[in-house]
Amino acid sequence: MEAVSPSGRVLELPYPPSVNHIWRRVGPRTVISREGRRYRTDVCAALAAMRVVRMDGRLAVRVTVCPPDSRRRDLDNVQKALFDALARGGAYRDDSQIDRLEVDRGPVTPGGKVLVEITQIRP
Repeated sequence: MEAVSPSGRVLELPYPPSVNHIWRRVGPRTVISREGRRYRTDVCAALAAMRVVRMDGRLAVRVTVCPPDSRRRDLDNVQKALFDALARGGAYRDDSQIDRLEVDRGPVTPGGKVLVEITQIRP
């Protein structure tokens, strides 16, 4: 399988909240937290400003996570909020389209950020 990036672009997005902070219990229901909703809104606005076009088909995603400080962090804790926000913002229909995923830790960056490259996989 060959990966192709129609845009050749790397998306620079805000640092996502940890998976531990994106849901809250309200009585018997589980809802997205205020922090999770704010992050989703910020990513949707960023994608709209970049005029990102939705990708269909099977995808490969490369993420570079640049944490806001040097505290110990698990890379897998930032993926859920990020991928859900990318889908909500129209980068792709659903994160189930992702067949290949690469996640790297980048340098500490004040405020934190993530760099995302989404490419389409040709069979």
